[in-house]
Amino acid sequence: MTSVALEAGARDPLSLVFAALADPTRRAILARLKGGPATVGELGRPFEMTGPAVSKHLRVLERAGLVSRSRVAQARPAILEAGPLEAVAEWAEEFRQFWDERFDRLDDYLATMTDPEPPTEDDA
Repeated sequence: MTSVALEAGARDPLSLVFAALADPTRRAILARLKGGPATVGELGRPFEMTGPAVSKHLRVLERAGLVSRSRVAQARPAILEAGPLEAVAEWAEEFRQFWDERFDRLDDYLATMTDPEPPTEDDA
């Protein structure tokens, strides 16, 4: 991939969100943040991960706009910012109609098929 393509992707907010969501640890961090703000130490505990490793994941999430950081005394808790997920939902919604139409056609096809013998109690 060329650097121009990488730069173009970096400016595309949806691509940043998908890239951030591609990692299962980052998805787990977001799931944890649904329960409220958490510090780096709190976020790293379930993963047995170092603070710098958690911070690296948080920077990716921040770049995608999925997380913000505040300051409470010495701590900098991470906070879920769900707004960018709305763009993902809207993008995915475009495909819902496609799949709904496919399933409707499958339902229509299955309705035309007839079973020559209805199942009996012995078939169970």
